[in-house]
Amino acid sequence: MFGIGQFELLIIIVVALIVIGPGKLPDMMRTIGKGFAEFKRVSSDVKQTFDLEVRKAEVEARDKEEAVKKKAAARKEPPAAEPKTEVESAPTEVASADEPKAEAKTSATPGDKA
Repeated sequence: MFGIGQFELLIIIVVALIVIGPGKLPDMMRTIGKGFAEFKRVSSDVKQTFDLEVRKAEVEARDKEEAVKKKAAARKEPPAAEPKTEVESAPTEVASADEPKAEAKTSATPGDKA
């Protein structure tokens, strides 16, 4: 605690007892304790507020980056054309009469001899 050893703490307590007096020392310690508790509460509140604002700023920055990426992607793409249907986009193969048809291979059954 603040780099204070047991001996130094004992000297501080003895000096405070002599200076403040035994009658007012408990009230003074209670007041100091309440002050520390209030300081801790306020500092915790400030830390929470700071963390919340940092998170908000990160979200805004991420959203802004996504918007810039979307705009850049929109500029690179050509104007929206009508989407192709499956029939138009599927490759067509027409077998001509000159080409031999491929024979279907069937698996041999145990009784068949090849």
